[in-house]
Amino acid sequence: METRLARLARKGDQRAFAEIVDLYKDKLFHLAYRMTNNRQEAEDVVQETFLRVYKNLDRYDENQKFSTWIYRIATNLCIDRLRKRRAVYSLDAESSEHEGLDGYAMLPSDDRTPESELLLSETQRLIHEAIETLPVKYKSVMVLRYLQDLSLQEISEVLEMPVTTVKTRVHRGREFLRKKLEHRI
Repeated sequence: METRLARLARKGDQRAFAEIVDLYKDKLFHLAYRMTNNRQEAEDVVQETFLRVYKNLDRYDENQKFSTWIYRIATNLCIDRLRKRRAVYSLDAESSEHEGLDGYAMLPSDDRTPESELLLSETQRLIHEAIETLPVKYKSVMVLRYLQDLSLQEISEVLEMPVTTVKTRVHRGREFLRKKLEHRI
């Protein structure tokens, strides 16, 4: 379906491009927000992703999944922002950037009590803080794997790296998080 929409959008069909935006805007926002931990940056990444998609529709290879292509663009934009941010700010400055985290986006439960919500939100806060401290190369695979639920193969395609490298980075990212969280949860 997305390939058909991309083909129509490439020919100038504005409604087809609007459908692509509707299909992906929330998914891309969640991806960008999880990676940047900043609502404004996430919105900027989504906007820039759609600009790049629009400008480069003629470069889209219909032999690959459209979702892989658009996720690759968004992920690369996030990684660029994180690298620039690390170069500009100290770690202390970054930690003051935390805004209200909506941990409930990851917790589909109908049986919430005030106590369980407090415990879950505290756990989510600790996990988000730990993910924020991951080196960029691990952070991108961890967000795509555990927060976006992409398969190792899909991550391999999005990040244009071998599946074995993805597996290694997921493993090392999990180890990094485990050590970070061991004494906190």
